[in-house]
Amino acid sequence: MVRSKKTEDDHIKVAKDLLLASILPNVEFDGWSSGAFEQAVIDSGVDISLVHQIAPRGAIDLAVAFHKKGDELMMLGYKQENFTELKYSEKVMQLIKLRIQASNTHKGAVRKGMSLFALPQNINEGGQLIWKTSDKIWNTLGDKSTDSNWYTKRTTLSAVYSATVLFWLCDDSDEAIDTWNFLNRRIQNVMEIEKAKAKIKKTSFGQSVFSFFDLLQKPSNEHKSGFPGYKG
Repeated sequence: MVRSKKTEDDHIKVAKDLLLASILPNVEFDGWSSGAFEQAVIDSGVDISLVHQIAPRGAIDLAVAFHKKGDELMMLGYKQENFTELKYSEKVMQLIKLRIQASNTHKGAVRKGMSLFALPQNINEGGQLIWKTSDKIWNTLGDKSTDSNWYTKRTTLSAVYSATVLFWLCDDSDEAIDTWNFLNRRIQNVMEIEKAKAKIKKTSFGQSVFSFFDLLQKPSNEHKSGFPGYKG
């Protein structure tokens, strides 16, 4: 039997996961700090040269990796579920629920991450992470929009996701039932807005307004990574 050889990317992924697993226990108390990062390097045993390659900025790079790992777990959960019988809005709600549940055991790390990405120097990067989570949800559900709807869908979902995470961080109800009720209300609010937009579009005023916004087009994959919705 021929065994596949691990690539450099495989080694980097294993080392990154090891660093992430090592820093999470300390983040609860020390936040995504240099102290927590330095201890994670010691605990993980990852070679320092590889550490610099994986996380050149230190703890913030692991905070980014933590968020992206949550997106991966959301997708893994989605593939294990059967959403075919659900309404579109219900599918959106279930994906957001899966995304939040992916961080259930590390609520403190999420809370510290919110504080980290609320800092002026990090707020743009934090916004990009949330945007990309929303973009991943819409793409997973087969969104085909290419005009202004591409932007409005992701902007709205980013707001819903962020608000729900903030609610969840303070929720102590059984199985976070209050959070899921909150999320359901936010999704219903969005659906009502979409219905109102549809009605306005039928008027002459609405047609003129929305025809202007429809000049906006979905960005191409060649755009720089700082642009919302970047696929890189």
